[in-house]
Formats: sequence, C-alpha cells, structure tokens
Amino acid sequence: MSRGGGKGPSLKDKLDGNELDLSLCDLNEVPVRELAALPKATILDLSCNNLISLPSDFCSLMHLVKLDLSKNRLQQLPLDFGRLVNLQHLDLLNNRLVTLPVSFAQLKLALHRSSVEIISHLLKTPLTTVLLQPPLYRSFLQNLKWLDLKDNPLDPVLAKVAGDCLDEKQCKQAAVKVLQHMKAIQSEQDRQRQRKLQAEREMEKKREAEQRAKEAQERELRKREKAEEKERRRREYDAQKAAKQEMEKKTKKENVQTRKPASSSRPAQPPRHRHSWSRSVLRVLLLVLLCVLCTLAACKLTELQRQPLCVSVNTLYEDVVAALQNHKTLQNMLQQNSQQ
Repeated sequence: MSRGGGKGPSLKDKLDGNELDLSLCDLNEVPVRELAALPKATILDLSCNNLISLPSDFCSLMHLVKLDLSKNRLQQLPLDFGRLVNLQHLDLLNNRLVTLPVSFAQLKLALHRSSVEIISHLLKTPLTTVLLQPPLYRSFLQNLKWLDLKDNPLDPVLAKVAGDCLDEKQCKQAAVKVLQHMKAIQSEQDRQRQRKLQAEREMEKKREAEQRAKEAQERELRKREKAEEKERRRREYDAQKAAKQEMEKKTKKENVQTRKPASSSRPAQPPRHRHSWSRSVLRVLLLVLLCVLCTLAACKLTELQRQPLCVSVNTLYEDVVAALQNHKTLQNMLQQNSQQ
C-alpha cells in the first residue's frame, strides 16, 4: 500500500470477508478504481488518514453498507453522495465539514420496488398499504441508520439537528433527524427551482408575446407604408396625366392661333346655307305672286268672273286698289302740307 493510493493486490490482502480496513495508511486519496473491483467489500474503513476530499467517482461504490471516514480532513462531501443508497452506517467524526450535500437526503430511498413487494408478500399486506403506512415501511426505507457528525465545524442549524452521538440511540436519532432535515432542504430547493422555472417560462411567454406584438406592429407599419407609397405613386401618375393633358390643350390652342391670321386675310363669305335659304324664299314669293296674278287675270278677263271665287277675288282686288289710291292720296296731301 502506497501513500498515494492502494494497489489491487495489496487491497485484496487487506480484505477480510466483507471488511476492508484501510485506516492508518496515510492516504491522500481514495483508490476508487481498486475498490470498485472489490464489490464484496461492503464495509470500508478509511479512518485516520489525510483525506481532504473524496473524488466524484467515489459515489459509484454503491455496494458500501458501512463507511468510516472519521479523523480525516474532509472539508466537503461529493455533491452526488446520495448515490450510496445502500449505506446504513456512516462515521464522519472529527473532520472539517460545515454542510452536507443536498443529495444526502436520498440515502433513505434505497429500498427497491422488488423488496417492497417481498415485504408485502411476507406481511400478507397489499403493496399500496405498505407504501402508505409509515409504521410499516419506515424501518425499511431508511437505510442510513447510524450517523456520527461530532467534532465538525457544522452549520449551527445542522449541528442542532444532528445533536450528539454518544451512544447507539443518539447516533440513530442523528441519522433520522439529519435525513429529515436534508429532505426538507431538498424539497425547498425543488420548490425554488420550480418557481424559478415557472418564472422563466412566464418570462419566456411574455417575451414571445412581446415579440409577436412587435412583429404584428412591424407588419402593420409595412402595410401602412406600402399603402402610402401606392397613394403617392397614384398622385404622381394623376399629376403627370393632368400636366400632359394641359400641355396638349396648350399646344392645340397655339396651333389654332397660328392658323387664324392666314384665314382672316381672306374675304368673309356668307354661309352657303343662308344664301340657298334666301333664294328659296324669293322663289316661293315669286311663285305666289305669279299665282295671284294668274288668278286675277282669269277672274277679270275670262268668263269665270261671275263665279263666287272670282267675285271674291275681284272684290278683294278692288279693295286693295282703293286702299292704295287712298294711301297715295294721303301721301300727296301730306307732301303738299309739308311744302306749305
């Protein structure tokens, strides 16, 4: 056995049945690999050495039932120390421990379901009854039955819970109380972890909601900008179209003004339709006059003058002639008066 750790053959030489005594070997570290090769060594004595800490793989020695680490310089135990689920006797006297790892609470959860089923069969009690009644399963579930934490600079609360370990009864009570205390700490940590996880989930939901709102706002902003851009292009198009129409009107007006002087040099000619209308009216009047003369001649010179129509025409003719003579006589009188 060397000071740095034991070798395989020397460990086997020290094995006595299921007990392996490595006390007073001036060990600075635990030979975990060699110990793992000796699953029969369920009782391990590492007391009175120079151990400052235990390696994390020490917790793989799950076959240990009794462990003596007293009178070392251990400042802390591995975080997963609770993996040693078969441990029933633990001596940590005279070390430098202040606290215990939370996983320490798992040391009482060592009983497998198959063992509970066997107990249920032996007691002729249903499995659910065994699991639900503390007086029946407490002694089986609590594998750690003996614990000594004396002469350690323990946290005051943990020191008060552990109490003294001066006899068998006190050491058993220390195991029960410390396990209950560590279980309460573990439960509180689990609750805090759950609250933290819930808070993180709520915060994540809040961030997601804010992100969705932000994305919706950005979509709405892009939509509004797109509509404004479309309206701006439409106004520009209408303005360009109006300007084009105004330019066309201006150009047309200039063209009309350019053609107007050339047309004004020509003599104005009366519209053809007016000339045609005047000639048609004159023709109609001449035709009517001709008809009247013919009718008058027929009524004066022919035998038709005794006909009622001709009598009326002749009478009308004579009245017209008399009116004209009177008009002429009146005109002459007025002319003579004016000369006088």
